[in-house]
Amino acid sequence: MSFHFEKSSRLLNASEYQAVFDESRLKVSTAELLFLARKNDLNRARLGLVIAKKNVKLSVQRNRIKRVIRETFRMNKHNLQGIDIIVLARRGLGDLSNKKLNETCNQLWHQLEKRAEKRFRQQEG
Repeated sequence: MSFHFEKSSRLLNASEYQAVFDESRLKVSTAELLFLARKNDLNRARLGLVIAKKNVKLSVQRNRIKRVIRETFRMNKHNLQGIDIIVLARRGLGDLSNKKLNETCNQLWHQLEKRAEKRFRQQEG
């Protein structure tokens, strides 16, 4: 099992992001974060990040947030096979400590895993 964040684990272009925005069937969120997801035809999870300057002013904070989200994704991606995910920042995200951000992300990954499991099992059956 690889915990690297390879290029194949990323959403790379606008059309891949747009597909998730258009076809997102799964949503989990907190006051600071929103995860949108859709099933893909691959056997791996892919991640896209939207951390807007409007919501997180300082580039240092935006980079820290992206680093923590990517790290938590790498540790949870083996449970999210076949899903494209976009993580959107909301106001107040920059105020969270690394520990709180890490806990929040892990909680959301777990919720997303459960909802994906439930939804995709219903579609197959």
